[in-house]
Amino acid sequence: MDERELRAWHAGYLHDFAALGRGDVDDVERLLAWYGVPLVLSTDSGCAVLADAAEVLAAARQQVGALRAAGYDRSVPLSSATTVVNRTGALHRAAFARVRSDGVEIGRVDTTYVVVEGPAGRRITALLVHPAA
Repeated sequence: MDERELRAWHAGYLHDFAALGRGDVDDVERLLAWYGVPLVLSTDSGCAVLADAAEVLAAARQQVGALRAAGYDRSVPLSSATTVVNRTGALHRAAFARVRSDGVEIGRVDTTYVVVEGPAGRRITALLVHPAA
């Protein structure tokens, strides 16, 4: 896996995610082009393995709904680092400030994305959310 290509690919994911969070588009199913199934979600409060597309989409809808309710407009990158593990896998860690259209910060998130290249193409197979600093 090429680090530069992965960073460009991740930027495409963020573009789609932000469009959903803002409400520019409503088709949450577009995230299945980015998320693997199954998908692992890990936070300090627990871990979930979303075993099928319906579970992945339900979690995505919940996240998108929360962003819209908060008045989300965009994510401002704070830092990122990519580690290519092998030809088919990489870790991409990124921290963001989530911001409303008036510039007020909603909150910050720091996530490690486990990305693999499989039969369906490149997909995020795990989202590991770091604790707030």
